[in-house]
Amino acid sequence: MKVAIVGTSGAVGQEFLKVLAERDFPMDELLLFGSSRSAGTSYTFKGKQIVVKELKHNDDFKGVDVAFVSAGAGISKDYAETITKFGAVMIDNSSAFRMDNDVPLVVPEVNAADAKVRPRGIIANPNCTTIQMVVALKPLNDISKIKRVHVATYQAASGAGAAAMDELLQQYKEALNGDPVTVKKFVHQLAFNMIPQVDVFTDNGYTKEEMKMYNETRKIMHTDAEVSATCVRVPSLRAHSEAVWVETEKPVSVEEARNAWSNADGVILQDNPAEKEYPMPLFIAGKDPVYVGRIRKDLSNEKGLTFWCVSDQIKKGAALNAVQIAEYLIKEGDLK
Repeated sequence: MKVAIVGTSGAVGQEFLKVLAERDFPMDELLLFGSSRSAGTSYTFKGKQIVVKELKHNDDFKGVDVAFVSAGAGISKDYAETITKFGAVMIDNSSAFRMDNDVPLVVPEVNAADAKVRPRGIIANPNCTTIQMVVALKPLNDISKIKRVHVATYQAASGAGAAAMDELLQQYKEALNGDPVTVKKFVHQLAFNMIPQVDVFTDNGYTKEEMKMYNETRKIMHTDAEVSATCVRVPSLRAHSEAVWVETEKPVSVEEARNAWSNADGVILQDNPAEKEYPMPLFIAGKDPVYVGRIRKDLSNEKGLTFWCVSDQIKKGAALNAVQIAEYLIKEGDLK
């Protein structure tokens, strides 16, 4: 098994190194690729130093079985043919191919089998906010088909990358010291603030992030459910939170939902409000599962439930999900 990571120096690329090591991913060789700026940098993986190679249109991917790519949509589009031409499975973390009909969009707990049909050799990793939501929605949908979802997200600085996390810490220091606040990675100051805009606005008044949640949820879950999202950047460092309202065809009780989540793959139920126990990003950063709590009936809809979920955006929302896709393919005999 020969594995490649493209975009090693970024937050997700670094998370790939951690996740592959943590899960003891079966491989004989690991190749690291990056930009001309990153080339020559070395990273330690399982005690071994690996030097980053510059990504070029050449034969460097010959013999590679799976390539984890997190270098932005432009790079993914430009290099997809180079990466896949010798048979490598490209698991892409960008938005480049997510809505292409001939590219599966996969969350293993929800639609793992879709990964087997990949005519272009590409599997798309969904948007981080979508991943954690569909993992939480799947157990409900198994009880009664979901008709409608409303979601408000509370997205950490990590969603804008490692430099954005650094900037949030810098902003707090500057604000507390009474100094001018640096604003480069966000559209406004994030420290002591919330920004009701993640990504750019589209013609319908929704942002691209909000439209990703609409389109990707429907594709992953093979559903015609309606999805409406408001995505907000909040001044937490890592792990995204979501408040979700769900309407099902038939009423689902809180007890049924709680039981379903208790037995669901990739979900941890943390729902004990009497003891002030519920998911919070401060305590979930760095963990694998999607945490679900604050479960209750929707007072405005007899067929509705509402809940709160939190998951690490860099881990399950990106690197871990991609690695789990590859693990599934290995289990199914679809990779060496």
